[in-house]
Amino acid sequence: MSEANLLLILTGIALFALFSGPISRGSLTPPMTFCALGLLFSPIGFGWIDLALDNAIIHAVAEITLILVLFTDAARIDLKTLRTDHDVPVRLLFVGMPLTIVAGVLTAQVVLPELLFIEALVLAVILAPTDAALGQAVVSSTRVPERIRQSLNVESGLNDGIALPALLFVISFAAGTHGSEHQADWIPFIIKQITFGPLAGIVVGWVGARAINAAIERGFLTHEFCNIYLLSLAFIAYLASELIGGNGFIAAFVAGMATGNTLKHVNEEIYEFAESEGQLLNLIIFFLFGVALLPKVWGHLSWDIVAYALLSLTLVRMIPVFVSLIGKRLRWETTLFLGWFGPRGLASILFVLLVLDHASLTHASLVFDTVIVTVALSVLLHGLTALPGVSAYAAALKICQRRGDDLSSEQQTVTLMPLRLSAAPESESAAVDD
Repeated sequence: MSEANLLLILTGIALFALFSGPISRGSLTPPMTFCALGLLFSPIGFGWIDLALDNAIIHAVAEITLILVLFTDAARIDLKTLRTDHDVPVRLLFVGMPLTIVAGVLTAQVVLPELLFIEALVLAVILAPTDAALGQAVVSSTRVPERIRQSLNVESGLNDGIALPALLFVISFAAGTHGSEHQADWIPFIIKQITFGPLAGIVVGWVGARAINAAIERGFLTHEFCNIYLLSLAFIAYLASELIGGNGFIAAFVAGMATGNTLKHVNEEIYEFAESEGQLLNLIIFFLFGVALLPKVWGHLSWDIVAYALLSLTLVRMIPVFVSLIGKRLRWETTLFLGWFGPRGLASILFVLLVLDHASLTHASLVFDTVIVTVALSVLLHGLTALPGVSAYAAALKICQRRGDDLSSEQQTVTLMPLRLSAAPESESAAVDD
């Protein structure tokens, strides 16, 4: 990437930051803005930036972003309260997400019949994780009951880390069945990846958190270096795992979980610091998505790809959500709200780049095109419907309340966990609530 290209990207980020307040009070989200900006600068726009899909910078930024997202998402989830308070996201994660993958595979077999079964499975797993930051108003507005917005928040925080081992297993199996020279070694390889990775993550996260607890209690550690220390744990876990043959991304996720649940001295500033670094990378990823990934599928668009993308965002997500929440006594309006607001975003982009790097699929181009179209539609549709969706859902609950309907399940109090922001200022949630 040239200096001129980098200058364009950073100038776009700076301009968005200057006008982020007025922008955030409307329906234009940061991912929408930077996807559009990237598309504008791309070869199908002004042609100012032309990046190849195999550009090293794209993949390096993607890997760094994935490490930070996995670590920080896991670090903000309190496992104790997850077991006691957050039964809805647990259902969504361990019942809804597997059913979503099954539904995604079955849909692909019908809509995209040229895909092999293993390729349909790769596609379904890539599109299983959600990204609540694409509809920030949904998880930040106080007009949505805290149990419901926290369910989407917690689901989004954990499902990328849970889907990752499944994706690694599937692409390793795909490599083995496609006649790779290392075909006989794929089972030992994946076993090492999914055992040594978590082991490295647990050790780094637990030891690192205990060390920071002791340092803070003795006054050895300044606030600024506390922030830097926490971020460094993510990369230490990643590199340590790679050195012993484990998967570094799984290690980063597990390290985040171990760190967040071992730290005694946690404050919001620590998470805000991690978020600020992550948000910058997120904006760059969505810019690269618009400037380098979207143009690659522009000439390959077909009705079957668009049909799968729309089904993935609707029925493939909604039916498993309805099934997974049976017995929770939630109103159908709530289940529909939870079902629709399952955006596909950052994790799916990073996962498909990971697949391009490490998998050898017969129809890799079709899998890539379908993921990119699905994410693009999600960025647009979920971004545009976030504010109206909150208003419609809040109005529906008010009608139910006036009728005297039972809303105890929706209004149940839960422990709040930090949100992963989308680089939008606090005024966004205020704008929703006005």
